[in-house]
Amino acid sequence: MARPKRNLLATAQETSSPPASLAQGQEIARVRKAEGKNLYSVELPSAGAKPLLVELPSRFRSQIWIKRGGHVLIDTNAFVDRDNKLDGEIINVVRDEKLWRKQPYWPAEFVKKPAYPDDSDEEESNVGQMPPSDDSDSGI
Repeated sequence: MARPKRNLLATAQETSSPPASLAQGQEIARVRKAEGKNLYSVELPSAGAKPLLVELPSRFRSQIWIKRGGHVLIDTNAFVDRDNKLDGEIINVVRDEKLWRKQPYWPAEFVKKPAYPDDSDEEESNVGQMPPSDDSDSGI
């Protein structure tokens, strides 16, 4: 039987707004890839950090989807007392990225990349223009 719709709406409401501040052990991370079985490989903003393996809690499963390159809020203190390969747990999924980027704790390393990179060359595009004419062909 499916979960009630109120659970879905409560989860969506919970993830729609960012927290005022982050607690000790909480960090923003970028999702690198899905490892399977509700496990995700994420990277922290600090350069040279090894990828972390984090778990998606049951309240988010089959309700909110996480795409590669998306951002999540993780708790690295969740599995400190356990001896396993998991490095943390996903607490929140960043859905409205514009709102989250305005927060003071958003890492500067996670800058927004443009979808279409600008050509820094000073060449002008020849789209929609006539091909150049050759005066050398007029000698017939």
